[in-house]
Amino acid sequence: MNSSNEGGVLSAADRRARTSSARRPYLPRAVGFVGISAAMVAILVAAGAPTPLLPIYQKNWGLAPWELTLAFGVYAIALLIAILVIGSLSDHIGRRPLMIAALAVELAAMLVFLFAPSIGWLIAARIVQGVATGAASSALSAAVVELAPERHKKLGALMTSMAPLAGLGIGSLFAGILAQFVSDPAFTVWLVLVVVMAIGTVFTVFTPETSSRKPGALASLVPRVSVPPQVRALFASTLPGTISAFMTMALFLGLVPIVLGAVFAVTSPIVGALAAFVTFAAGTVASALTTGVRPHHLRLLGAGAMTLGAILFIGSVAAGALPLLWAAAVFSGAGLGASFSGTMRGLVPEVKAHDRGGLFAAIYLVAYLAMGISAIVAGQFVGSVGVTSMAVGFGIVIAIVAMTGALVTGTHSARRRKAHAA
Repeated sequence: MNSSNEGGVLSAADRRARTSSARRPYLPRAVGFVGISAAMVAILVAAGAPTPLLPIYQKNWGLAPWELTLAFGVYAIALLIAILVIGSLSDHIGRRPLMIAALAVELAAMLVFLFAPSIGWLIAARIVQGVATGAASSALSAAVVELAPERHKKLGALMTSMAPLAGLGIGSLFAGILAQFVSDPAFTVWLVLVVVMAIGTVFTVFTPETSSRKPGALASLVPRVSVPPQVRALFASTLPGTISAFMTMALFLGLVPIVLGAVFAVTSPIVGALAAFVTFAAGTVASALTTGVRPHHLRLLGAGAMTLGAILFIGSVAAGALPLLWAAAVFSGAGLGASFSGTMRGLVPEVKAHDRGGLFAAIYLVAYLAMGISAIVAGQFVGSVGVTSMAVGFGIVIAIVAMTGALVTGTHSARRRKAHAA
């Protein structure tokens, strides 16, 4: 119980909050569930939208590839910092205030994108977008689960698990279609998303709160990254899979549009959009269809699929064979979906509820550092070795890391079986 309520005495702030809540008309919880689910997908759609627009910015502004990969990489790092700092804040101040603030910041990012005159403004917009997405992720996910109808709680959990990959894929496809058929695609994409985020922000104001306030808001801003002792060996065995999965995301979201133009002379933005969409659609399907597979088997399957996807990508670039790129998208996407699902399903049930925040922070620390830094480093290499060599080298690294993941996962599983048998 909140200390301000002890003995039946309410503080002035609590009395004002309750009076305000009583006066404000709130939407039914079922409507709130649908709306907040849509807001969560919308934020991820916005995160995937820049992918098909990168070649357009490159052409219009005469950008070097490293500038594009920098704009992609800073987003992942900003998102990571926001998750680490703000990730548990909604547990203390409530879901709704943080959701409103995050959506408002996301709206500000969309406005910066809309009027960005140069790459510097584009990078600034990506940083603001990363902060907004990171701030929104935990609050929106928790609210979706809590607002889900009592008879369909699994629907909320399914929504939060599938929305990230599905949203990124839909965002790429949405922006790619507009980029193909409108005269000013960048302006049109961001204008649509400005309207969507404005609607989402207003909608959230009238969404019922699902979490009570509790002390410790300031203390929660101190990042807490921890791996409980009982899962440290398991966590270590999942690292290569997590790294290769998020490097694969960086490849198809940030690098493939550059590769399509430089290696395949494909200038149509919808092709890059479709490559990203196929990747994340495959990942979403793999996550949804493998709920009955044991986590370590899922990580093995994911590692194998990502290795094959990376080899197919290398072959497509080396041979200039575009069909191989589509096959690479399918296997890479299925692999990253299976691998990350196996990682989360294997680790989370092994720790107590109060330890999960630190564990999630540790997982995402590895994941988004791998995503952001790999993209930035790849962009720096383009100037010295060229796009083709950079792409082949990136694919080789993914294949090696994914194969290492399969080996480490198999070794760890064998050791656990021996320990249980002893």
